Amino acid sequence: MAQLKAGARLKSAVCATEVIVIAAPSGDADVQCGGAAMLAAGEQAPEGVALAAAAAGGTTLGKRYVSASGDLELLCTKPGKGSLAVAGAPLVLKEAKPLPSSD
Repeated sequence: MAQLKAGARLKSAVCATEVIVIAAPSGDADVQCGGAAMLAAGEQAPEGVALAAAAAGGTTLGKRYVSASGDLELLCTKPGKGSLAVAGAPLVLKEAKPLPSSD
């Protein structure tokens, strides 16, 4: 688990996914991609870590992913095969807010 700050860059240990933290919770957060913990941008992936089949939903370039509580938001800067999660709970794609009607 790691203390996250807005602007931090994370990369997956099992696929090509890279993200930027947009909003971070006040405490520690266990951010995962493809079933493995995400690494800081300069870290090397440990040997023998593989993409988990249950966490192979993939990420999409330029999309924002949020936790169910809304306290964690990640922006995908490089897509990959792994899906994002925090403490085992999958992150969901953030939907655009509907524009007001101009009647």
